[in-house]
Amino acid sequence: MTVAAPSANGTSRPAAPRPVQRPPSALELIRSADRDGVAPAPEPAPASAPEAPQAQPSGFSPEQLAALSAPLNRANVRQREQGRSRVSYLEGWQVIAEANRIFGFDGWQRQTIAVRCVAQAERLIGRDQKPGWGVTYTARVRVTVTAGGLAPLVREGSGAGHGIDVDLGQAHESALKEAETDAMKRALMTFGNPFGLALYDKAQRQVSSAAAQGDGPQRQSGQRSAVSRPSAGASAASPGQGHTQATAPTPPPSAPADLGQVPLDPETIQHLHSTLRALPRPLLESLTRAFRKRFQVPEAAATIADRINQKCHHDWIETFLVQHQASSD
Repeated sequence: MTVAAPSANGTSRPAAPRPVQRPPSALELIRSADRDGVAPAPEPAPASAPEAPQAQPSGFSPEQLAALSAPLNRANVRQREQGRSRVSYLEGWQVIAEANRIFGFDGWQRQTIAVRCVAQAERLIGRDQKPGWGVTYTARVRVTVTAGGLAPLVREGSGAGHGIDVDLGQAHESALKEAETDAMKRALMTFGNPFGLALYDKAQRQVSSAAAQGDGPQRQSGQRSAVSRPSAGASAASPGQGHTQATAPTPPPSAPADLGQVPLDPETIQHLHSTLRALPRPLLESLTRAFRKRFQVPEAAATIADRINQKCHHDWIETFLVQHQASSD
């Protein structure tokens, strides 16, 4: 039905017909649904500066790091003839003493994980051409070091040892111990110059002639003071704690050219004698023979007790007993 609209002069006129709206087509419905379903793309986040890589924490204390990076003291270096040349090396007891000093007596351990006899043959020995034996062993040793509260550091090394003796058992014993010691030194060498790393440089640029280079103060008994180690639960002091009055450090006493020649005090000598007297007789006899051979004690000397008077003697005996304990285990 058409409704008439009133005009200005009072007469009515028919209203204009409304345009008929056609329904949307299927294509328009699909496009509308696509527009409604697409979410607006999020604005990209503003680029931030790349984070600097954080340094991995070290389990070693500053004193330990300084000792590990210090030059090797030339007084600890020994030489031997090998073929037509001279070879520089560190003795086994010296390496163990350095590990005890830097890592602590309870801060490291060694384990022989493989040992093998690779050669055994009869041979003539010495100027008298006595019949004897030559034996060769190879060994692999694992060294584990505890550094603060971090995971233990594990290093391994391989070595060889040769034993020559008129007695076959003595030849085996010498070769086995030498192989284990050689492997241990190669494992510890990876920790730095104090363990012989500097000797692998032919120019020996990290070998210092200064006495006690990188070493701590000496005790009166001739034993080196242990380098301080960080504890697993240690925490830094708070800024609010009181400050102590700074005092001038006491200079360490002058050390001899060879630290191994530091004399032992009577108390240490007496303690060593008590330790040796408590050893089983076979072990004491084996130690006595090895001590005579190492320090060239003449056969005319009835005992080695009066020969134990220097730091090198103390460290050698300690190393011998540690090696025997490791072999027994």
